[in-house]
Amino acid sequence: MFYHRKIYKELLDWKSSARRKPLVIRGARQVGKSALVREFSKEYDSFIELNLERSEDLKLFEPDRLKDIVEAILLREGISVRDNSLLLFIDEIQESPKAVKLLRFFYEDYPEMHVVCAGSLLEHVIKDISSFPVGRIQQIVLHPFDFEEFIGAKGNEEALGILCDIPLKPFAHEVLLKLFHDYTITGGMPEVLCNFIENNTFTGLFNVYEEIWQTYKDDIEKYGRNSMEKNVLRHIMDTAAHEKDRITMAGFGNSNYKSREVGEALRALNKSRIIQLVYPTISTTPPQVIDFTRKPRLQFLDTGLLNYELGIQSQLIGLDDLNDFYRGRVIQHIVFQQLQSQESHLGNDLHFWVREKTNTSSEVDLIYPYKQYLIPIEVKSGSHGRLRSLHQFIERTNHAYAIRLLANKLSIERVVTSSGKNYTLLKLPYYLACRIPQYIERFVNGDTFQL
Repeated sequence: MFYHRKIYKELLDWKSSARRKPLVIRGARQVGKSALVREFSKEYDSFIELNLERSEDLKLFEPDRLKDIVEAILLREGISVRDNSLLLFIDEIQESPKAVKLLRFFYEDYPEMHVVCAGSLLEHVIKDISSFPVGRIQQIVLHPFDFEEFIGAKGNEEALGILCDIPLKPFAHEVLLKLFHDYTITGGMPEVLCNFIENNTFTGLFNVYEEIWQTYKDDIEKYGRNSMEKNVLRHIMDTAAHEKDRITMAGFGNSNYKSREVGEALRALNKSRIIQLVYPTISTTPPQVIDFTRKPRLQFLDTGLLNYELGIQSQLIGLDDLNDFYRGRVIQHIVFQQLQSQESHLGNDLHFWVREKTNTSSEVDLIYPYKQYLIPIEVKSGSHGRLRSLHQFIERTNHAYAIRLLANKLSIERVVTSSGKNYTLLKLPYYLACRIPQYIERFVNGDTFQL
């Protein structure tokens, strides 16, 4: 069964919480929201699943009073909540703004009923809901599977245990690097992983990617308010994968579209979590100041989908170091995806750092907030390379810690910047990107990992 193990633990905590409120699971289509809740339903005596894209389920929410709605649901299902634990799952809840507004009353009037909701297009209807029940619901974000969950889905519990053990055992490096290579090619969409793991081959995945991507394109009709917006959205979906590292809105994808038109379309896709706009920070200490006037990067929902759109998956097979391919974009993309997937709460978005002056510029790939620090993270190939941008950041920050991700084994290096500031550089193999929060906590607290 393919479901998100990490979020499952959060669901168990939610179930046992004395402050439990209706839970809204947000995320793009086909990241596994429904499968996760169905697996979680096994923790209950009774389970009711409604999908508000079905007319017969949507009609249940026509009455004005919640009491009438609940009684109609229980009567149809033949279930009582008096003696049994009950989980009510309302899928595609965005189809009924009334149902969204009524969530607050589930919390107040039916605390014994455990309610979970999901909606792949929820972000697009929130603005039209006059009284969205903030404060009376809980929300989490579901991402595609990360590398840790990929290994778990393959049933390789030994490799999973080694990956989660800090520090990583050196003898496991080659095995985990090979597994991560496979994961980087496939990405973390549940249906793709199911196909890949069951058949143990990359063959046949093309059709699965095509179906997923076409589903997202079909949703464009719901994102765009008029024909012009829909045309711009289609153009972006067709060309975004081939854009440079940092994009310019005007003329996006060799078009004649204006900056405002492209910006509105990209923000719509950003809400859908299909293509994310990643803006740079100019801060070296908290709080982060995000500069929305500078060129953003584009981050696809899933690296496997990016590879599919670029048509490069067959070329990735057999490479020794993925960062040597396609200007390092693929490995940078999967690292960002790994770190982003560790955040299940809304608003915890990642950024990169820039310092742009006349005739010179510096850029650090990722910035990870940790307590009173902003930790710089570089994604580079090989054991050597220029660290000028990293040095620029370290010279301006309030700490002496940095991370570099590469194909090599875990190591620690003492480094001195050009101005003479000493700092410690933790070098991690790519596949530990999903474990960076745990490594940073120990790294900043002085752990040298007995290397």
